[in-house]
Amino acid sequence: MDFLPSSIQLSYLVASALFIIGLKQLGSPATARKGNLLAAIGMLIAIVATLLDQAVLNYEMVLIGMAIGSAIGAIMAQRVEMTAMPQMVGLLNGFGGAASALVAVGAFWKVIHGVNAIPVDETVTIILSVLIGGITFTGSLLAFVKLQGLISGSPITFPFQQPFNITLLAGFLAGSAYLIVNPKDTTVFLALVGISLLLGVLFVLPIGGADTPVVISLLNSFSGLAASAAGFVLMNNMLIISGALVGASGIILTQIMCKAMNRSITNVLFSAFGSGKKVEGSTAAGIEGRALRSIDAEEGAMMLGYAKSVVIVPGYGMAVAQAQHAVRELADQLERLGVDVKYAIHPVAGRMPGHMNVLLAEANVPYPQLYDMDDINPEFDRTDVALVIGANDVVNPAARSDAGSPIYGMPILEVDRAHHTIVIKRGMSNGFAGVENELFYKDKTMMLFGSAKEMVTQLVSSVKEL
Repeated sequence: MDFLPSSIQLSYLVASALFIIGLKQLGSPATARKGNLLAAIGMLIAIVATLLDQAVLNYEMVLIGMAIGSAIGAIMAQRVEMTAMPQMVGLLNGFGGAASALVAVGAFWKVIHGVNAIPVDETVTIILSVLIGGITFTGSLLAFVKLQGLISGSPITFPFQQPFNITLLAGFLAGSAYLIVNPKDTTVFLALVGISLLLGVLFVLPIGGADTPVVISLLNSFSGLAASAAGFVLMNNMLIISGALVGASGIILTQIMCKAMNRSITNVLFSAFGSGKKVEGSTAAGIEGRALRSIDAEEGAMMLGYAKSVVIVPGYGMAVAQAQHAVRELADQLERLGVDVKYAIHPVAGRMPGHMNVLLAEANVPYPQLYDMDDINPEFDRTDVALVIGANDVVNPAARSDAGSPIYGMPILEVDRAHHTIVIKRGMSNGFAGVENELFYKDKTMMLFGSAKEMVTQLVSSVKEL
């Protein structure tokens, strides 16, 4: 009789090991695909082991839910565009938080219909699961709405916003203390659920602009913590371990993102960065009226084709235009001419961590050609041409030279140190941070205006003729 429980726990151990190995391999583009597969196998083992647990009361409902969820997931995975991947991640984070909150609601339902005294630790885990799950759910949904462009992506603030948030949090803590003493009070519990959902909205509302990748990774961490809290509610070791892994990795990734922006997590959450407010003393006003140097695709192709070394800097503009395959073709043509081609990847380029890596991997760009910021920056002094495709804030020299700029101190890709820089951009709009880019006005910078895909395709055609 003890064989089945032991087998389930052993399966959980194997699944946990696969999660850890898979997570480790996700740290490198070269092994990320294999790591994702290993983690998926681990999840399959965990699901099967859980279904074999005698605590499952209704297999029909579980299987129906799995069938519906799998069908929806397969359709979403097939139809979602790579440019919409950040929205997809945000949505899935929200669903994870909602699932954890629902587990807590179900556990509370059992509590209020029970006859025995409720242990304090069980009440506390239910409260924590509601708090983290609720914040994750509504916060992720709001992030999705912002990324999808259904509302403005700029920070939204109102008077006394922080005192209001603190009051809500204090109310949640007071209600939690009351619920620990009176664990069967449905009204107070529902109030706590409502406050947690509202806190999620207020948490993401003032965040926007260049902080989007940070909030996505932070919400991903929250979804893991919510799952771990649900594991304590259900006394399920697999949920506790997997949730802790997701939570820890998300926090680490968030710290990496903050470091890449030279900002603290508190500054990200409470400064409403990207609101577009003017900063006194910045060089933005000083570059107004300066001339731009514009070129056409044929001139750009001549510069690229006769260069010895080219560094391609992808950004969100490349993602929007879905130009990654054209970029790969351009690199192939340049290599045919003997040009050394590298790709410079900034940690916060795009709208989610690793966004550029995912896009370039889809275009089968060789992993050894992808260089992190710290590795590629020393190379720019020896680079003939830096080709910037849709990137903005992550190449803005103001981060290095203008103490009055909101992005001052943020590590950037130092493309302005290259012998020449070509910037492909639709127009002169600012980046996520709402800061004008002084790179565009540098003497060594040439602007190639137009859609990234269209311009890169024209460059490919012109390079083929060299």
